[in-house]
Amino acid sequence: MKFLKNASVVVLSALAWSASAHWLHAQNVDAATLLKPPANSWPSYHGDYTGQRHSKLTQITPKNVGNLTLAWAFQTQHTATIKSTPILVDGILYFTIPDNVWAVDARSGHQLWHYTYPPNKGDHIGQRGVAIYKDWLFFRSPDAHLISLNAKDGTVRWNVEVADVNKGYWATEAPMIVGNHVIVGTGGDLDNLPTFIKSFDPETGKMQWEWNVTPPSGTPGGSTGGTTWMSGTYDPDLNLIYWGTGNPTPVLAGKTRPGDDLYTCSIVALNPDTGKLVWGFSASPHDTHDWDAVEIPVLVDGMFHGKQHKMLMQASRNGYFFVLDRTNGKSLLTTTFGPTNWALGLDKDGRPIPNPAKEPAPDGRIIAPDEGGMTNFRSPSFDPKTGLFIVDAHPSWSIYFSKPADGDYGWAGGDYGLWGKGVIEAIDYQTGKIRWSHELGEEGSGAGVLTTDSGLIFTGDAHGNFLALDTTNGKTLWHAGSGAGIASSPITYELDGKQYLLTSGGGVLFAWKLPDAVH
Repeated sequence: MKFLKNASVVVLSALAWSASAHWLHAQNVDAATLLKPPANSWPSYHGDYTGQRHSKLTQITPKNVGNLTLAWAFQTQHTATIKSTPILVDGILYFTIPDNVWAVDARSGHQLWHYTYPPNKGDHIGQRGVAIYKDWLFFRSPDAHLISLNAKDGTVRWNVEVADVNKGYWATEAPMIVGNHVIVGTGGDLDNLPTFIKSFDPETGKMQWEWNVTPPSGTPGGSTGGTTWMSGTYDPDLNLIYWGTGNPTPVLAGKTRPGDDLYTCSIVALNPDTGKLVWGFSASPHDTHDWDAVEIPVLVDGMFHGKQHKMLMQASRNGYFFVLDRTNGKSLLTTTFGPTNWALGLDKDGRPIPNPAKEPAPDGRIIAPDEGGMTNFRSPSFDPKTGLFIVDAHPSWSIYFSKPADGDYGWAGGDYGLWGKGVIEAIDYQTGKIRWSHELGEEGSGAGVLTTDSGLIFTGDAHGNFLALDTTNGKTLWHAGSGAGIASSPITYELDGKQYLLTSGGGVLFAWKLPDAVH
C-alpha cells in the first residue's frame, strides 16, 4: 500500500494499483480533446461544449437495450446522493459528492484513489463534478473554494478561495475549462450578496477576471443575487461562453428592486478571455418566484424556419422554452412547455411580461409552476436526428405568500406546493410544440437526460428506476431499479469495443453493458 503525504487522500490499494498500472502515464487533456471528445471519453460535465448530452455511439440500440446487464457497481459508502456527472479520461472515471472526489477504473469499477476535503461550513446541498486540464483536476468545495488535484493520485496542487463562506457563499458546480481558463460560478441567496463568474489560471490558481451579475451593492434600484451555480457552455467559433444566472434578492419581495433586475434570471454571453459581457437575455424579468435561469444553455447549429442559425436553447425553470440566436441573444422562439400563469404575454424581444397580480401577496396567489420550477438543474438533451429537445419537466401548482412580518429582506414570504408530477417531454424546437410526453409519477424526478444516435433516451423516474425510452415516441424499452433516489445525469462511453452506460442512484455508481454474445 502506498502512503501519500496528504492525509485527506485515501491511498491506493495494491490491487487497484496493479489493475490500473496502464493508466499511470500523463492524462494530458488538451484543448483538442475538449473540443472534439473521442468515443472513449467524457472529458467535461456536458460531455462536450454544446451541452447537448447526445452521444454518437450506436452499439446499444432500441432492439437490444433490453439485454443490458450490470458490468459493475461502485458504492461510495456515504449517505449523500450522487448528483455529479462523472468525467472519463484514459479509462478513468472521476466523480464527486460534497467534500469528496473518487477516481475509479471505468472497466472494472475498482477504486484508484479517494480525496476528502477538510470539514467546512459550506452548504452541502450537492456537488456536480470536476473538470480536467492536462494532468490536473479542478474541484469546487461546499465552502466556495477551487481546488486543483493531481489526476494521478488526488494530491492537492493548490487551493484558492473563490468567495467567502462566512458571507453566505457556497458552491456546487463543476468548473468549465476553456483554453487556459478555469471558469467557475458561485452560489448564495442572502441580501446584499453580489454574485459573479470568475476565471482562474489552471497552473497557478491566480484569478484572471471577474464578471459581476448585478451592480455594486447599494446602487439605487439595483438588486443583488443572480447566483451562477451551474456550468455553462461554449462556442469556439464565436469564442463565447454562455451561462445562466439565478434569482434576485430579496427573493419574493420585488418592490425594493424595481425594473428587470439585470442580469439576474438571465442567459448571458461572455468573452472567456476577458470576462466582458457581449449580450444578455432576461428569461424572468423582475423575478419574484425564485425561478433561476441557470438551466443548461444548449447550443445547436441548424435550420430554423428555413434559415441556418447558430442557436441557443433553454428549457427554463419559469416554464418557458427559449430559442435564441446565440450570436446576438435575439429571440427566435419563446413558448411554454407546461402550465404557466404568471405572465401577461411576451414583449417584443420574446421575454415574458410579469403580471403584477401574480406576485406573492399576504392572502396568497395560485401560481404555476411551483418554486421548484418546470425544470431545474437536471440536464436536458438535444437529439439532432429528430430535432427534439428532451427535458425532465415538472408541471406543478403552488400558493405563494408574502409575509409582512418578514419585511423586505431574505426570503420575504413562503411557497406551498399544491400538486406536481414528473414528465419527460420531447419539444420540437422549430415550433415549441410537445411531440410526446412520458409520465414519471407524482413524486417528480431528479434525473437528467442522455440521447444517442441509435434512437435511445436514458433517464430515471420518480421511483428510483433507470429508464431507456424510444426517442421517436417515448415508450419504455428497458428499466432497472436503483434502490434509491436518482439525481444525476447518465453518460455513455466505449472501451475495448464495448459501449457502457453509466448511471447512479443514491450513493452507488452503476455501469451497464450488453452481454458479449449480444454484440
